[in-house]
This record gives sequence, structure tokens and C-alpha cells, in this order.
Amino acid sequence: MKRKRQQDGYIFKARGIWYVRYFDTRVVDGEVKRVRIAKQIAKVREKINGVLTTITKAKVRELAKPTLTKVNQPDRTPETAVSLIDFVERIYLPRMEQQKRPSTVKGYRDIWENHLKCRSVSLWMREIRTCDIQRILDEIARPRILSANSMRHIKSQVSGIFSYAKQQGYFDGENPARNTAIPPAKPSEETYAYSLDEIGQMLSVLPEPAATIFAVAAFTGARRGEIRGLMWENYQDGEIQITRSIWKGHITEPKTRKSRGAIPVIAPLAKRLECHRASNGNCKSGVMFPNQSGSAMDLGNLLNRSILPALKRCVVCGKPKEECQKISGGIEPNHKFERDKILPEWHGWHAARRGLGTNLYRLGVPEKTIQAILRHANVSTTNTYYIKSAADDTRAAMAKLEQLVIGDEHAAETVQHEVFVSGNEVATEAVGTKSAAIQ
Repeated sequence: MKRKRQQDGYIFKARGIWYVRYFDTRVVDGEVKRVRIAKQIAKVREKINGVLTTITKAKVRELAKPTLTKVNQPDRTPETAVSLIDFVERIYLPRMEQQKRPSTVKGYRDIWENHLKCRSVSLWMREIRTCDIQRILDEIARPRILSANSMRHIKSQVSGIFSYAKQQGYFDGENPARNTAIPPAKPSEETYAYSLDEIGQMLSVLPEPAATIFAVAAFTGARRGEIRGLMWENYQDGEIQITRSIWKGHITEPKTRKSRGAIPVIAPLAKRLECHRASNGNCKSGVMFPNQSGSAMDLGNLLNRSILPALKRCVVCGKPKEECQKISGGIEPNHKFERDKILPEWHGWHAARRGLGTNLYRLGVPEKTIQAILRHANVSTTNTYYIKSAADDTRAAMAKLEQLVIGDEHAAETVQHEVFVSGNEVATEAVGTKSAAIQ
């Protein structure tokens, strides 16, 4: 076997930057090739302890040693010398497609295509450092378009990429995303939870089957994909069993192991389900909410076709916006559309799930019980994201504190008044009474 020649590297400077040049084996266009690399080491003049200092060639050679040591390692596998883009697209994402839910993989691909790929050009897996990942995060956050939560998702995905790279031998050393900081970003918007009043108003104006489907979301906390996946076989003995989820035609198991479970059905929802069953021929099996072809109904289509028109109704004519502004018989409408503000606004399907958690909490239901109903893996998720405090809750809490403080103040004022009028007599009598009680 031919012995690999040790490289000392060629040190040179260009445009005020010191570089080290060496040869390395890389995978380029799917082929293993030996290529010449010029890596930036340091600026020719840098501030050290506040003093502008000229970096000597000897110092640069010392700084380049860790890089050359890695290049000269005899156990480096050429096939693992890939670019970040090549690793993510050829190895990481295909593996995630085998392990993760389709909706999760779509999220990964969106983050990669929209934010990471364009900033990963010329980055090689073996050479990436924490400062490279920090630069990428800073560039993404600079326009202040993304929220802090979105930035956390991006950092988490980068960390996942390098965790898998370490497992497969494409990266050595500490995960470069570990010590990065989330840059300042746009504050995350507060999520919404429907109140019981809003749920009641929606159910009173929504047509069927939209009303029954929304009632399932509001009174069971089932996720959008879980509602699409419901079968009549899942509804037995006053409970709905969550056994599957449907996302864009992909049928999968529920989100987590805890998500598989039974949810008790309250009487008003049971009545609606039975009416819905009767209108569909008293089905005993099959899809609970089918479309015209018998497949699971697309809740996005239902939203645009039935729910939004019912909630975006004109206060003058009572018609949906499209009908209100429609020209009939060549005659234009005699008024502009103005939404009826009495009706609740639509905040998404998940607001019904958050609403169930919040409404149960206001009714005094323990957090662990709410966690079981929503089928969360841990109670912290329930507390943080699914129990919302409204202004009424905070006012009621402060009113309780107010009553307690006022009661204590009245008691203190009474004692002070008695001492002021009777002098030490009241104090003497109180001590005598306490002594008698102890005896």
C-alpha cells in the first residue's frame, strides 16, 4: 500500500489575508477526487488586546497546524469528505424520509431550501466550525422577518444534521451548532385559543358537516390530521379512539405514542355525531367525514368552502363577502362589504385544541388531566402552549388577592383602634386569654 506523503502546507498572503494551501481528497459530483485547497487562516494585521499587530508567517504556520494535522491523518475515509449541501441532500434528507412523518420532512426541506442551502455553498463537512454556523444564523435573522421560535427550529435542524453526520462518520468533534446563540429576532406572536362563547357562536352559524367537524376539534382536542383520519370504528362506548392521522394523502400513525388514546365524548358532541351518522346512511364503518368520492375530507377545502364564508358575513346584507360584492343583473351592490364583528374570527384548527386545554383549566380541571385529554407526552407542553390566561383570569386572580389584603387591613385597623382607646388593658386581656387557652 502506497504511503501517504505528509504535507507541510504552503503559506501565502493575498489581499491582506494569510492562507495555507494543501491537497485533500473530496467527493465532487459523486466522484472521489484529490483537489487543491486554500484555507483562510488569519488577517495579516489583527487587533490583539486592543493593539493592531502584524501576524508573522511563523505564527500563521503555527495556527495552520490543526488543519494540516487533520489532513495528514491516515484513517480519514475519502468517501466522507463531502460538502454540506451534498451531505444534506444525498444522505441526511433521504434518511429523514425513512424515519420521520411526511409533514415533519416537509418542514425540514422547507428550512433547508429557504434558509440554509443558499448559505452553505463552499462549506465542507470536515471543516465546519461553530463560527460558520453562527454566521449562517446571524444572516438568517438579520432582516428580522423570522420569529425567535422559527430561529430555534432552524438551529435545531442544523444540530440534527451534524448529530447524524457524527453517527455516520462524516464529521468529527463537537457539534458546531451546540454553542451558537439565537440572534435577536422578531418576537413570537401569541397563539390563540377559542373561548367557549366563541365556540358556541361558530357552531350556531356553521353549516353541516363543518359544524360537527369543528365540534370534534373543539370538544376532543383532536389535531387536524387526526380528525381527517377518524373512522366510525373509532367511535365506540362514548369514546373516540385516535389511531391514525392523514396529511396531504399520507396516512400515518399519530404524532407520538402518547397521541394514541381514547377521548371521552360529551353529550352535545355525541348528539351531533349521531345526526351526522344518520345523514350519511347510518354508517357503522368507514371514514367518519368523507368527501363526495368517499375519501377523507380535505379540511383546507372545507375551511374555504364553508367555514370562512360563514364567519366573514356582511353586517348589512348578511351575505358572505363574495356574494355581497357580486354584480347581479348588471347592478352593482348598493353598499360596501363590512364584516359582522359580532362573529368570531378564524384563528386556525389548532386554536380549538388550545381552546379545549384553556377552557378545561378555567373550569378547575387539574393540569395532569388536561395533559391526558390532549395526549401530550409531558405536562410542561400543556402548561406552556395549551393553557392561555385571558384578561378576565388575571383580573379575577387580582380580585382574590385584593379581598385577602383588604380583610387583613381591616383586622389590623380594628386591633390598632382597640389599643389606642384602652391602652395596655386590651393587651393585658389578650395575653391573659391566650394563657388560659394554652392551659
